[in-house]
Amino acid sequence: MDILSLDATDQLQALAALRISASELLEASVVRMDRLNPKLNAVVSRDLDRAYASVQMIDERRARGEPLGLLGGLPMTVKDTFDVEGLPASAGMKALLNRTAEDAAVVARVRSADAIVWGKTNTPVYASDWQTYNSLYGTTTNPWDLTRTPGGSSGGSAAAVAAGITALEIGADIGGSIRIPASFCGVFAHKPTYGLVSQRGLVPPPGVVADLDLAVVGPMARSARDLRLLLSIIGESAIPAQALPAELKGLKVALWLDEPTFPLDPDTKATLETFARRLQATGAIVDQIACPVTAERLMSTYILLLYAIIGADLSWAERGLYELLRGPAKIARAMGANALSWAQSVLAYTARHREWLQANDARAQLSDAMRRFFTRFDVLLAPISPTAAFPHDQRRIRRRTLECSDGHEIEYIEMLKWIALATVCGLPATAIPAGLNAQGLPVGIQIIGPRSGDGLTLAVAQAIDEQFGGFRAPPLK
Repeated sequence: MDILSLDATDQLQALAALRISASELLEASVVRMDRLNPKLNAVVSRDLDRAYASVQMIDERRARGEPLGLLGGLPMTVKDTFDVEGLPASAGMKALLNRTAEDAAVVARVRSADAIVWGKTNTPVYASDWQTYNSLYGTTTNPWDLTRTPGGSSGGSAAAVAAGITALEIGADIGGSIRIPASFCGVFAHKPTYGLVSQRGLVPPPGVVADLDLAVVGPMARSARDLRLLLSIIGESAIPAQALPAELKGLKVALWLDEPTFPLDPDTKATLETFARRLQATGAIVDQIACPVTAERLMSTYILLLYAIIGADLSWAERGLYELLRGPAKIARAMGANALSWAQSVLAYTARHREWLQANDARAQLSDAMRRFFTRFDVLLAPISPTAAFPHDQRRIRRRTLECSDGHEIEYIEMLKWIALATVCGLPATAIPAGLNAQGLPVGIQIIGPRSGDGLTLAVAQAIDEQFGGFRAPPLK
């Protein structure tokens, strides 16, 4: 059997049983990377001298019968937005290429568990796109269809996991950057409860100690059990224990697939409906619902909080321009401009502290509504992206559109919508493969749970994974 087709848990069992050495497993990973990376461009930097020295020490320790960490000898890569000693954390920017840094908190944690961090995976410029390309490293492709994007910003991570180059990855998510690539590449990922995993050493911005608002760091893998394993290592606190149900019977599931202002490709929706019927057939109680909160309020709150972060890096000239547009933007919003309009963007980029406080209070109210919602349901299932993976499109963002299976187009910025709820409210969301669409492309679904309910969403994901058989290898040769 191809050892790299196994998930991390099975690879670790093979290592422990001495069916393969850590040195051999690393060599197999590098050989696969050398074969597939010219097509994918997923791995963009390597630290192989240090990695080979580390696996040799792991093999010697194992031969002596010394105890090893939970990831003893497992090779893995991490997204090029995390500081790794000896490697750049450029976030796709030449200006950050020559930085020197110590390991990010999550990298230090996996090293302490005896993982072998041997490479970095590609990300868009400043980790701020749903495609993965930059002038420094080039374009990353999707292992299901090289003409399409693997998503972003953890696109290199998802492509490497799907292709079997690595069994585990660490990504970051503020605008769906873990969940969307997982959906596009057919892998598993977990957006943790806000604050569960340290952001120390996450770039951009470099050298910042405080956690970014809205942002989270989380695991990516080929199975739900691997997500739980990695999260147990990188998390700042223990994941609450959640007994895995032997069956899904009786699970109270809210299914949210319809929202008038949230576009969803008909083919994608049909794939998710088929998944929901399979789930219902297990005995789960599946109820279709409308948006649990007011959609317009959710998006206006999200945009102000998100763009206030992005706006911190505006130049003086850009900030001056937005200030000039602030008055017209207020008028446009008063006249009904929507939450994704230029007007809301201007107001978010130029937000006063009192306006941020108002948005923060709105977030608290939305979070309280979700707390009440989860007294009636165990989990919420929702789409991740309006469409499956789309063809590479490197035009200016405002010129991009996404074509749906019925021929109509939606604005690129609407990718923000389905991922907004979990992000704004700081909720855990586990992304799992739901099936293939009519074009044979993966479609994912997110399992959203109550705050600090990471153990619950991961348990449900694992139960579904074990009963449905979640991961399918892409047809890449």
